[in-house]
Amino acid sequence: MDTAPADVVQRQLEAYNAHDIDAFVACFAPDIRIFRMPSAAPTLRGIEAFREHYAKHRFNIPGLHAVVLQRMSMGNKVVDHERVTGLGDHPVEVAVVYEVEDGLIQKAWFYSG
Repeated sequence: MDTAPADVVQRQLEAYNAHDIDAFVACFAPDIRIFRMPSAAPTLRGIEAFREHYAKHRFNIPGLHAVVLQRMSMGNKVVDHERVTGLGDHPVEVAVVYEVEDGLIQKAWFYSG
């Protein structure tokens, strides 16, 4: 399994779109921290809270799908500009900065459009 940061981020995107919670969660570190900017505090912390959130609030939405409009990699950071459909009546655009270490996403910062 490839552990290059962009490959890890691509794998989690594919699992997200397949609504495969096990494959999705496997891309993240046990102590994952998720930030919804501009908050300085994590909105999700730890793999169990992360799994529960995505199982209850994302993967139960049949039309949920994300498309990467642009991707940039720099060292262990990957920045995606994504368009997500299924969360409401209209697509939502977000920028996400993923920090990858040891083949797992350690932190992610979400910026709403």
